Amino acid sequence: QVQLVESGGGLVQAGGSLRLSCKASIRTISSHHMGWFRQPQGKEREFVAAITWSGGSTYYADSVKGRFTISRDNAKNTVYLQMNSLKLEDTAVYYCAADLTRTGALSTSEYEYDYWGQGTQVTVSS
Repeated sequence: QVQLVESGGGLVQAGGSLRLSCKASIRTISSHHMGWFRQPQGKEREFVAAITWSGGSTYYADSVKGRFTISRDNAKNTVYLQMNSLKLEDTAVYYCAADLTRTGALSTSEYEYDYWGQGTQVTVSS
């Protein structure tokens, strides 16, 4: 079992930056791919970014490519999402998720992820 706790969300003006953290406990995530998803109010949850267990490979949704950076520190059992040049449409609840099954290619499907955090709200204002 993996417990994931996100932090770092908040209110920020358009063009600003935030860094989200996802701390894992109970079990190490150092051997597992990790992902970030988001869910705008009233909409479906969508893929944002993913990173392999080693941190050697990453993948991003087109909507955040060039603005967001996913990274991890396995010694701290933590995954990060650095968000720059934030836009109004980035407003959502952001979730981190752990893929305990796959060891190959990264997945953009929420159904491939086994454990989820409770989410952290990011609100971008004009």
